[in-house]
Amino acid sequence: MNEKYMRQAIELALKAKGETSPNPMVGAVIIKEGKVIGEGYHKKAGTPHAEINALNAAGKNAKGGIMYVNLEPCCHQGRTPPCTKSLIKSGLKRVVVGMTDPNPLVSGKGIKELKEGEVQVSAGLLEKECKRLNEVYIKYITTGMPFVLLKVAMSLDGKIATCSRESKWITGKSSREQVHKLRDEVDAVMVGIGTILQDNPNLTVALKRKRGKNPIRIIVDSNLRIPLDANVLKVSSRTSRSSKPEIIIATTKRADTKKLNSLMEKGIDVMITEDDNQRVNLSKLMYELGKRGITNLLIEGGSELNSSALKSGIVDKVIFFIAPRIIGGKDGISAVGGKGIERLEDSLNISEVTLDKIGSDIVVEGYLK
Repeated sequence: MNEKYMRQAIELALKAKGETSPNPMVGAVIIKEGKVIGEGYHKKAGTPHAEINALNAAGKNAKGGIMYVNLEPCCHQGRTPPCTKSLIKSGLKRVVVGMTDPNPLVSGKGIKELKEGEVQVSAGLLEKECKRLNEVYIKYITTGMPFVLLKVAMSLDGKIATCSRESKWITGKSSREQVHKLRDEVDAVMVGIGTILQDNPNLTVALKRKRGKNPIRIIVDSNLRIPLDANVLKVSSRTSRSSKPEIIIATTKRADTKKLNSLMEKGIDVMITEDDNQRVNLSKLMYELGKRGITNLLIEGGSELNSSALKSGIVDKVIFFIAPRIIGGKDGISAVGGKGIERLEDSLNISEVTLDKIGSDIVVEGYLK
């Protein structure tokens, strides 16, 4: 029964996937005498936390109840008051926590405060599942850098384009819809200048069942080759994150000053980053993006950006959409470019691999070790 209610809390938390950044996803369930008397989840940063929503739903009946919450309740004043004080005041008998909060402002302190307030606390229930739920938050709060997901859409033989550079569309409609869902769930989407010059994408979100929000678009462009009339520069974002830029172009000191000024006049945020063999230093870029509050991003790059991202070690997770078609040819574009490796022992290993099927495509997900 304990696991049942914690899974219910996790399911509640998932209702706000892609909406809570930079906060974690949290759900809370209150039971009493074997019945659920209140539940809630954190909907958006700046709004009440899951615990408070659950307490409000339970009302005075919360006294003597048990709360299941996937993350340790906060004990500090942020954009909202600390949850621990409200939990103690409510008269809850016990709080079951999925995982402690890695945030140094909270870590263990919330549990300690509850115990000092004579609330029984147990922690670690379905901890692995709770950590997976908030893998983005954990990475960001402990390193200050975004969680990076690398997406590849390719043929069965590993090609992302033909020898003539044709790439629309290798995978099926269902896979493309899933990619739009991924864009809706991240803070930012990143591509290389090659993708802009070849495909001229908008990098926006189009979902059938919800409006969705456009992510911040990041273009890695070492020499600032982006055309001033590129589609990505024309689209107005629907994101509500008004304090953040809609478009970021990461370039280097080799960028033409006149063009840089023209882009800035258009309201484009141009970042001059450190050089790494005449390319944007992706590791340093992640650090700068983290300072700007970007907690997670989706890489939808071409062959070269995929190679650079993997080589630099910034990728946390990969998702490969594999279409049941063979393109062939030594001049076809491979999913991951670069020079490649000489020894198999130097290859990158993927762990915790999962397989799924979307339409006629196969989806492979996993984590970089």
